This record gives sequence, C-alpha cells and structure tokens, in this order.
Amino acid sequence: TTQRDWGNRTDRKNAKTKYTLERVGVETFKEEVERRAGIKFEPIRPYEFTGRGDRIGWVKGIDNKWHLTLFIENGRILDYPGRPLKTGLLEIAKIHKGEFRITANQNLIIAGVPESQKAKIEKLARDHGLMNAVKPQRENSMACVSFPTCPLAMAEAERFLPSFTDKVEAILEKHGIPDEHIVMRVTGCPNGCGRAMLAELGLVGKAPGRYNVHLGGNRMGTRIPRMYRENITEPEILDSIDELVGRWAKEREAGEGFGDFTVRAGIIRPVLDPARDFWE
Repeated sequence: TTQRDWGNRTDRKNAKTKYTLERVGVETFKEEVERRAGIKFEPIRPYEFTGRGDRIGWVKGIDNKWHLTLFIENGRILDYPGRPLKTGLLEIAKIHKGEFRITANQNLIIAGVPESQKAKIEKLARDHGLMNAVKPQRENSMACVSFPTCPLAMAEAERFLPSFTDKVEAILEKHGIPDEHIVMRVTGCPNGCGRAMLAELGLVGKAPGRYNVHLGGNRMGTRIPRMYRENITEPEILDSIDELVGRWAKEREAGEGFGDFTVRAGIIRPVLDPARDFWE
C-alpha cells in the first residue's frame, strides 16, 4: 500500500517503486512500510554477489532434492525442428511431482526432483533437446520480446539476438577466448525490458536495424553502462565488438570481465552516480 499511495501510477515512465525510493529515500520508505505493516525489519546483513547467471544443469538442494535448470533461449518454449521443447516439458510434467520455476534470466527450473526420478527426467530432457550444450556467451545473452509482440518496440530484439550471438561467439573464437563471455542484453526500446542497463554490453533499439550501444556495466549488475555509440547498424556494432574484444583478449588482467576492462582501459567512463552523470 505504501507504493500504491506514494507512487505515481498515472505516469508510466515514473510508475516503478525504484522512482519512489529515489524521491523519498530508502529509510523513509522503509519506516512507512514498518508503520503500516506493524513489523520491524532486521538490519541489513553483509552480502556479496559472486554471479548473476543461472546454474545450468543439476543442483542438489538442502532438502536433498534435485533441481534441473534448463537454458531456454529468450524464454521461448516451442517445438522447434529437431528440438521439441514444448513436447518435452509436457512429458516431464506428466511424471514430475515438484514445481516448474521461471528464472529472472528467462530459463526454467524443474525443481524438487527426488533421486528416484532424476534419471527419468534427465532422459526426457535430453531426448527433447532441452539439455543441448550451449556456449557461455549464449547463456549470458538475453533480449526482450520486441517485434512483433510489443507495441513500444523500435528495433528487433528477441528475433535479432540468436544470430547476433552467433556472430559474437565467432568474434570470441577469433581472438582465442571461445569460453569467455560478455553479459549481453538487447532491448527493443528505451523502456529496457531486456535489462540492457544492467549489461556489460547493452543494445537499446533506436529505429529498425539501429541501436545505441552501451558499455561499462559489470558482471555483477551493480554498475550501469554508459552510451558508447549512438544509432548504429549491426555491422557497425560487430566492428566495434571485434576491436574491443581483441583488446580485451590481449590486455585484460586475470579474471577481468569485459565491462571492467572497458572502464580500466579508459574506453568508457564508469557511471558512478546514475542520477547525475549518466549522460555526461
């Protein structure tokens, strides 16, 4: 109710809770939630992000049940030629007694699998192409739906990303780092549903076939990128990526991600205070 009463639902561009927090401050917002709900939040505990991608494959939970995370490109579950994903999930659903969970990275977790069912579910997943191996770059790339579904779209995103990722993978291979990845996001318009503003390399649709390119975010998603080039085409984007990846492969420090490299190398200035210096 705090966001309902304090937020601005009449203006879509200013409707999210994050804008309310920016306006009134986190402490004031928290105190109001505590007052209304009759609760008291504990002090913030120390934490550190070590990654934000999904753990593809099997992971054993603390309850000794298994969880299988499946990579679903762009979150699109269909029966593709040779990869009947939808049929495969239907067959799994017929025997699975646990849950299906959608992740924030557009992937799917078959959760709560007992040991006795693990082999059966894995076989169904493999038989239907749900566990096909993909390279790290594809696992760390994501797009919004954009055309033809979204009325706000200005450029392709979901339909653009798979072939674009092929080309980025080829660039990584060319420079001798095929197992590396760049956290890459493509969004069809500045509303940003593809989360390009949390990427090491973010493409924001400007017009059909044209994008603004943002660099300088980090792998943890704790630093937003800054515009690097404006309103350019796919070949121009790939030329820039080729040049930058070539430098990254040769000049990076041990364990240094692409976004951190672009900042350290002076290719792009970091955004330290988004409200003040994003456009500078």
